[in-house]
Amino acid sequence: MVSKGDFHCHSTASDGALTPAELVDLAAGRGVKVMALTDHDSTEGVAEAREAAKRWPGFTLIPGVEMGTDIPGAEVHVVGLFLEPDNAELQSILKRLRDSRLGRGEGIVKKLNELGYAITWEQVQRIAGGASVGRPHIAQALVESGYIEKVADAFEGLIDRNGKAYVEREKMTPREAVEAIVRLGGVPILAHPGDLEDIDGHLAELKDAGLVGMEVYYKDYDEETMLRLKDAADRFGLLPSGGTDYHGIFGEDEPPPGDIPLPDWVVDRVLELGREAAASFRGRTVSG
Repeated sequence: MVSKGDFHCHSTASDGALTPAELVDLAAGRGVKVMALTDHDSTEGVAEAREAAKRWPGFTLIPGVEMGTDIPGAEVHVVGLFLEPDNAELQSILKRLRDSRLGRGEGIVKKLNELGYAITWEQVQRIAGGASVGRPHIAQALVESGYIEKVADAFEGLIDRNGKAYVEREKMTPREAVEAIVRLGGVPILAHPGDLEDIDGHLAELKDAGLVGMEVYYKDYDEETMLRLKDAADRFGLLPSGGTDYHGIFGEDEPPPGDIPLPDWVVDRVLELGREAAASFRGRTVSG
């Protein structure tokens, strides 16, 4: 059964395989009614996605972004929903994050070269096609050059957080990302927290910063993981959100948009929260 909503999807504006329009057509064609476009550190695909959404009566496109943030020993991602691309402060933040991706990407390619993987930065940029460069583009270069069979293989000891070729980049802290999303009139959701250590400690801090929800219904979470995360969300008064984190680059087994057991009431509540956040943002702007 296809979920009514999917609040975490990627397009060619970052490291997805489909253009924003193709992604909308795929999701809407499968029966998804509400979809968030949440490219990494980029809102470049929102305009195209909005145009495509007009072809599907009853379909709602939520403009969003996925921000990469950092804590000691781990990477944490925060999804911001209902963020308007024409906001100057938002674009300043995203540009800084994208610039740090470029430096990190070049550093990873250099390390890979030292390890004997003969890929080039130019090759990675060609694959990215002008989009926000991410590690999946480097993984695709490794596949293209015949070093690995599939993109996921690169994230097993090579370019993952503790991999031999991993390079740090400038990131915000999770709290800074949540605070920025709230300040900019958005709804902050903690992305794929299943492997996060001391989840209660992080949720306490992020709830204090304005976190609204966390992903409980995520593409490959089993029932036990979802129940554990739902319990954590309930304890901290957070909305149990969900998304497939669809990229379209992980092979035939990758769950397509809407392939999560997300309850309809959560979808409706996300839309309500978006309206509330927009009203609050307008009020602050007028009073300020």
